[in-house]
Amino acid sequence: MADHSLIEWTDATWNPITGCSVVSPGCTNCYAMRLAGTRLKHHPSRAGLTLDAKAGPVWNGKVRLNREWFAQPLSWKRRRMIFVCAHGDLFHEDVPDEWLDGVFAVMDRARHHTFQVLTKRAERMRDYMRHRYELPDYIMDFYRDEDGDGPERGWQPPKNVWLGVSVEDQQRADERVPYLLETPAAVRFVSAEPLLGPIDLRDIHDGVDCLSRRTGARLDWVIVGGESGDGARPMHPDWARSLRDQCLSADVPFFFKQWGSWLPVPNARRLSYGMEHGRVVCREWQEEVSFLVGKKAAGRMLDGVEHNGMPGVRP
Repeated sequence: MADHSLIEWTDATWNPITGCSVVSPGCTNCYAMRLAGTRLKHHPSRAGLTLDAKAGPVWNGKVRLNREWFAQPLSWKRRRMIFVCAHGDLFHEDVPDEWLDGVFAVMDRARHHTFQVLTKRAERMRDYMRHRYELPDYIMDFYRDEDGDGPERGWQPPKNVWLGVSVEDQQRADERVPYLLETPAAVRFVSAEPLLGPIDLRDIHDGVDCLSRRTGARLDWVIVGGESGDGARPMHPDWARSLRDQCLSADVPFFFKQWGSWLPVPNARRLSYGMEHGRVVCREWQEEVSFLVGKKAAGRMLDGVEHNGMPGVRP
């Protein structure tokens, strides 16, 4: 879809499948949903994937296979980090397994790239990956030829495919991260964007510390970002700081993507006016005030530092 991406943690986007449906509060201001219902609403890859609502376009649950883009990564010779299905969810409930098989076949063949997959359907991702890479012996026999040659039991997923879940608050982290930890993957990561509430990754689903090396499978990367665009909700600066500190203490790479539309200013006085043309332009926290300044002006410095942590496993 795009051989160059403005998303800070990737190089390119690839959209073999488009379309989605709203499943949690983090979907409310989805940029892909908004584009699919406005500027791209007549594009063959997006037409008919949204409904018009009072608050703007909303995914209608339909998904589409874009055959013309399916083999696109194979034509990109220079190594890239590629965000898969940036305008949909690869593991959406209406995406058939045959489409998934095709996407993974392309990723497996294009080993010179690193593919980053994000989903809110963590349970389905776990089940699909377990079936694909942790098949029982009686099924593995079907993959072997007459001489018994073929993949061995415990066949591992390719190192160039990173799997992650999108979480926006503690409830969604508790629901999705445990499935991620049970998923066969070379790299597991969390994208807390838009971050709408505090998250403690050291206390997931009955006390599981998914950042600790002592708990077996753990997270390899954490991305944090605030919301941008129309209707963006402010991110409390302490929510971002907490995840930064959790990662630092556990030696897990931390990537701060953006503040979004709201920039916190320490020790700022609240504006004498709180509205501008009907919009709230400031949000007062205990020690700081966040001002609605737009994504570009807000930037991505957290306490004066730009955080660009990435996992070390790359082909």
